[in-house]
Amino acid sequence: MKIIKVMSVVVLGLVWGASAVTHDSASVLSTLHAVADWQLSHPSKHALTDWTQGAGYAGFMALSKLPGGRKYEDAMLEVGKASRWQPGGNTYHADDHCVGQMYGDLFARFHDPSMIKPLQERFDNILANPAQREVGRIIPTGPMRWWWCDALFMAPPAWARLAAVTGDKKYLDFMVKEWWATSEFLYDKDEHLFYRDRNYFVKREGNGRKVFWSRGNGWVMGGVVRVLQVMPADHPERGRFVEQYKQMAARIMGLQQADGLWRSSLLDPENYPLKETSGSGFFCYALAWGINNGLLDRATTLPTVEKAWAALVACVTPEGKLTHVQPIGADPRKFDPGTTEVYGVGAFLLAGCEVYHLAQPAGTVVAAEAIVTTVTVENPLATERPVETIEIPWAAPNATVLEAGIPIPSQRFEGKLLFQSSFGPGQSKTFIVTNAPAPEFPVRAYGRYVPERCDDYAWENDRIAFRIYGPGLEKDKTGALVSSGVDVWLKRTRELVVNKRYQSRNYHKDHGDGLDNYSCGPDRGCGGIGVLTGGRLHVSRNWATQKTLATGPIRTVAEITYAPWDCGAGIMVAETRRIILDAGSNLNRFESRFEMTGTNAVVIAVGLDVSKARNHNGAIAGGADKGFFVNWEPELKPNGNTATAILVPGTPGEGRDKVHVFLTAPVKSGEPFVWYAGAGWSRGGDFADAAAWTAYVEQFSVRLKTPLKITSR
Repeated sequence: MKIIKVMSVVVLGLVWGASAVTHDSASVLSTLHAVADWQLSHPSKHALTDWTQGAGYAGFMALSKLPGGRKYEDAMLEVGKASRWQPGGNTYHADDHCVGQMYGDLFARFHDPSMIKPLQERFDNILANPAQREVGRIIPTGPMRWWWCDALFMAPPAWARLAAVTGDKKYLDFMVKEWWATSEFLYDKDEHLFYRDRNYFVKREGNGRKVFWSRGNGWVMGGVVRVLQVMPADHPERGRFVEQYKQMAARIMGLQQADGLWRSSLLDPENYPLKETSGSGFFCYALAWGINNGLLDRATTLPTVEKAWAALVACVTPEGKLTHVQPIGADPRKFDPGTTEVYGVGAFLLAGCEVYHLAQPAGTVVAAEAIVTTVTVENPLATERPVETIEIPWAAPNATVLEAGIPIPSQRFEGKLLFQSSFGPGQSKTFIVTNAPAPEFPVRAYGRYVPERCDDYAWENDRIAFRIYGPGLEKDKTGALVSSGVDVWLKRTRELVVNKRYQSRNYHKDHGDGLDNYSCGPDRGCGGIGVLTGGRLHVSRNWATQKTLATGPIRTVAEITYAPWDCGAGIMVAETRRIILDAGSNLNRFESRFEMTGTNAVVIAVGLDVSKARNHNGAIAGGADKGFFVNWEPELKPNGNTATAILVPGTPGEGRDKVHVFLTAPVKSGEPFVWYAGAGWSRGGDFADAAAWTAYVEQFSVRLKTPLKITSR
């Protein structure tokens, strides 16, 4: 009965003129979770890429940005994996584009190209082979345009999102052109409503009025909102979209019924007495969004939203089932009031998330007074820059970063705000940073001390994992020094695996997510260092202390110390090292400071194991002139090829011994020394061959030399 009690409080607040909805975000969130959880436990039987599911996914993605939303994002990630990130089967049909909205939103968070590649290929094919038929021609198969009003929710937000995340305006240009072609055909400029399709131009209801379906116009209003979410503020067509949205909003507000809902036929409610929550949910969503984003007057619009939300909540059972959803193809005059559908749940979740924002003290996460800074980031290169980390100074306790109106993962660390995006050649993007608390985003960069396994320190991100050994593994059973080098764990999943592997203790076999296939031994492994004196390499013992400074959606940072070690000629060197690994990167940033006695400077050698004894004798490329070495190791059947690399900025020297290739550089006592090292895997899905790995490292080097241009105001 908990949900019914919440509803009663809301209704009483409305009777007394109070803003109960906007002062009880906890109850709104509780109801949203109840409805979402019921839907997840009663999954729709429609195909994963069906339009019905796409509307539901939109609601789950909105909810994933609110407190407690991690499980809903995880659910959407599982859908993406199960569908292989494919749109629906019909190339041109708008319904089969709807799922792309979810793919685009997830890409904006994770920057995984596989999430949008099939959608991009589909849309590129449409652009290369556009439908030539007139808009209004109804055809079951083949090239078609958006001839029915529902299509304006299904396809345009997916096209707009692909434009936003790729920076390629061709997708937005196509969407704008097709939107207005459909609008010119189906939008009644007198009624400010959309006909479902051309078959309704001459139809009339029993009262003689025109036929405008609630759900169809709800789809349109939801569609225009989801386009405006990601359309650039300075786009020349934005004002036209806003004007149509305002026209429809004013008309829809005047058609709300006394119980707070809208009837299936908007102009003939008396002949359609049944409550209907899917159309009403989209209207509530669109109107609340307009308040939150300053497009609709709060004082005149809020009562409509509050009545609608209270009425929608009244259609939720104590178990969390949303009822009164008109089924597909059912007679809108008579259907089972207990019916639910995933698209109705999507509309409910979208509406509730906007009502939740209304309930916040600041009114909205994007209210003008909440905007702290606008950050413009430009890629000066004529090449793409996937998954770049952006850093700006930040002292405030809270921050939410918006890209194209969508909250994206961010992380505060040591007086800086970190967030990520991908950039096309020469592309410039603008981000808004507000002072609202950030939504909950999954940790994608993680590290920890592992006392249960011989004092390892292990860290990883969504691409790769590493470890270094501590005092507990100083020597093996024979008394030989094990290693202070860097070990690699291979991954073929975007999930975190460190804890899982240590729990299983069986990580030398691939159980589906990768394995430990790399041998470090007493050598430098993948990016371990030493001091060159007297023609010899002198290396430290295993780490002495460790501390995790950060894990998060963007970055993991560890601080490691090494006790002083003898480098010959009366020289002792101690090291304090920071290990920094960002989500989306295969390369670590290492930054060390050295305390020296017996000298003020030494030569540091960064090593990469290329020995045959450990199966590291692969296709080695690079050198001091390039600033990096790469190695594509021989195939270990059935476990593919391991790829490794080291990189030293500036003008390093190089060297080689029986085991390693080195990049070298002189370092003074107390000054920072920075280098990069990392790995990939032929079975990980990112690097098919040695050329792909070399290109990745080479481009990484170019990006270091030509950083992003960042300005804040």
